[in-house]
Parts: sequence; C-alpha cells; structure tokens
Amino acid sequence: MLGANTVSAFFTNNKLKETNTPAILGGAPVVSSAPKPKWTKWPIWIPATDEPQVLEVLRSGVWSRAAVVNQFEEAWAKTIGAKRCVTTVNGTNAMICSLANLDVGGGDEVIIPPYTFIATPQAVLQTGAMPVFVDTDPETFQMDVNKIEERITPRTRAILPVHIAGLPSDMERIMEIAKKHNLVVVEDACQAWLSEINHKKVGTFGNAGCFSFQNSKNIPMGEGGAIVSDDEELIDRCYSYHNYGIAHGSMVAKHGSGFSMFGTKLRLTEYQAAIGLAELKRLESQTVTRSENAAYLKAQLEKIPGIIPYKTYSHVTRVSFHLFPFRYKKEEFKGLPRAAFLKALNAEGVPCSSGYGTLNNQPFLSNAFQTKNFKKMYPAEMLDFDKYLERTRCPQNDIICNEEGAWFTQNLLLGPRSDMDYIVAAISKIHKNAESIKRSVRS
Repeated sequence: MLGANTVSAFFTNNKLKETNTPAILGGAPVVSSAPKPKWTKWPIWIPATDEPQVLEVLRSGVWSRAAVVNQFEEAWAKTIGAKRCVTTVNGTNAMICSLANLDVGGGDEVIIPPYTFIATPQAVLQTGAMPVFVDTDPETFQMDVNKIEERITPRTRAILPVHIAGLPSDMERIMEIAKKHNLVVVEDACQAWLSEINHKKVGTFGNAGCFSFQNSKNIPMGEGGAIVSDDEELIDRCYSYHNYGIAHGSMVAKHGSGFSMFGTKLRLTEYQAAIGLAELKRLESQTVTRSENAAYLKAQLEKIPGIIPYKTYSHVTRVSFHLFPFRYKKEEFKGLPRAAFLKALNAEGVPCSSGYGTLNNQPFLSNAFQTKNFKKMYPAEMLDFDKYLERTRCPQNDIICNEEGAWFTQNLLLGPRSDMDYIVAAISKIHKNAESIKRSVRS
C-alpha cells in the first residue's frame, strides 16, 4: 500500500512540494509547484517550417485535390507500409468508403467493439449494414476476441476492429477468425498511426485500414482521413467512389471512363494535405516521446492501489498513444466515486476524462432501425430494439464506461518526464486523502 512516507518521499525525490490538503478541499494544487507543467498545447504549429507549402498552395489558387494530395497519399502509404492510399474528407468516410467497396451493405451484419467513438457504428449504419457489438476486454480496452465467434451469424459480412487509444487490437486472432468465416476486415486505425504488431503497422492486416487526421489526432489537418491497402483494385474502387464514381485505374477497363460507378464526393483539399505533410515530419519523434513517457507513467501508476493502466497483447511492438487509458477502482480509494476522483484530479491541475460512454444501447441505433431503408432490408424481429439490446449486451464494457474507465489525452505525454511526475503526485495525493474527499462529497 502507498503510505504517507512513500508519498512524501515521492514529492521530495521529484522536487515537488507536498501539500496535505487536496485542491478540491481548498489546498494548493500539485501543479502549482514550480516549475509547473504547461501541458503541451495541441495542435503544434511551427510557422517557419510548416507554413511555406501551405501558403504556396493558398496563393496558387489550386485548392481542390491535385498534386499535393497525391504527394501526401504517397507519403502516407510509405509511412504505413502499404502499397496504396486514397485520402478522404475524414476517418468516418474512410470507413464508409472501405466497407461499401468491399460489398458490405443492406442486410449484412458487421462485428464492432462498443468501446469506441460514435463514428465506428455510424459508418456501419451508413452502408445499410447492422452493427453487432462484441464486449470489451477490460485489460486492453479492445474488442474481446474470445467473444467474437458467438456473435457471428449467417448475415455477418465483416469485422471492424478498432485500435482504440492507439493500442493495437489482437489482429492475428481476428484475421484467423475472419478467414475461418470468410469475412472481410476493415481496421479502424483512426487513433493508431504508427502502432505495430510484430513490427507491422496496424491498418495493414485487414483488407483495408482507415485513419483520421481530425484536429485532436496525433497527425492533425483539422479534418481528413485515409484508406490504405495492398489491394490495388480495392483502392481504385475507393478512389472512384470518393470522386463521384468517375472510373479510376483498373476500374476504367472494367466499367469504362466517366461516371461509370456508384459514388459520392469525399475529396481532400490541397491545403489540408499541405498541413498533413508538415505534421507528418514530426510524427515519428512525437510518437517516440509519447511512448517513452507512457512507459514511465505506467510504471509509476501501477504502484498506486486502485489505478490499473492498460495492458497490450504480447505481440504488440509499438503503441502510438492517442490516449493513455486506465481503470479506476474506487474500493482502493475508500469508495470515492469515479466522478469525484476525476473532479479532484482536475482540481490538482491534471486534466483527465472518464472516456467513452456506452454505444450499444443508444437512441441513434433505434432511430436507424426505424428508417424506411432499414425496414425494407431487415425483418421486423431484427429491428425490435429491445431484442437487439439483449443480443448485443456488453457487461464488461458497461463497467468500463460507467464505473472504471479514465484516460489522459496524448498531448499530456509530449512534455518532459517531470510532467509525468506531476500526474503521479496528484493521484497519490488523492489516494492519500480519499476519505476526506469522500466525506466532502457526501456533505
């Protein structure tokens, strides 16, 4: 157990001034100790090195996709280790485009995790397919591969694993299951740039891998997405689809030129690509910094009872850390509720979130099932929302979302190691004073 002497020693060794009273009860915040962390502001933008190409694009008047988008696509495919890449307006539409061009649609079911951003199930619904949730492995925050096969039915067409937080899913097992059941796999790698399994980057295991470059992401463009694949015909179909269905590459021989395919407009702009190229130059070094700080932070937090950081699968060789997730056990904090713990932590100057809420029981699903298209594509029994909720129960995920889950965002991992000490000190202080904080919550 972490006793008072241990906490005091921690503060002394790390040159942080210990204050007995929690900030939430009127004491001085941990981060008020000099030199306090500033927490890296995101996104990072360096005018001298980042702006020349962006300004060149703006002044050229060529703003719709052209040579600079092509340049980014080539650079991203090379970075990820894939043959080809096509960019899209965002990661959500990268998934929609990939699924649609792998013939996923109305009447199909797609296996997905419940611990993810809303974009994942919405992408499935946009194709006309029905999302089927598989419970979360609480140790890794990933879809529990041991529970996938029990959710597979004759309607199952695809598996859409999500490398949430930048922690890789168990792709080796997922690909084995997909092969066994003749399913396609689209990887939601929208939070997992440069993450690896056995030194192979995520996004390159399935039929396609999808990435996001939204403003909070580790490589931001404001908005933007990309699909990577070694299947050149698939990328040609995706390119055609993202450009109004105008046949591209191998699709010309199959369908003729012109508007010969079903499609829409998902094109990236030249100035977004220029921003992406600037951000890409520092992605590797930033990933190294995040990884080193995360490893140190994890080692320190594991010493605090009730704080259980993420685990990775044995074959994971790199994590990109869009988030640093951990579980909070209130019984080790005198029964202090998670909401009170997070409030106390933020009062100490350390921003922390409770993370995602449950997705598998939300109204957007019922709303989709009530639409004209879904009523035409599925039997009434499948659209009975109460029965759907029963079929897609995810009890472990409920615990993570409602009771235990928490995370730090990636920008907190970009500062010096001393910033990690502040995080540990703040949590240690709350642990030490959990009883008094709990009493104040009740009063």
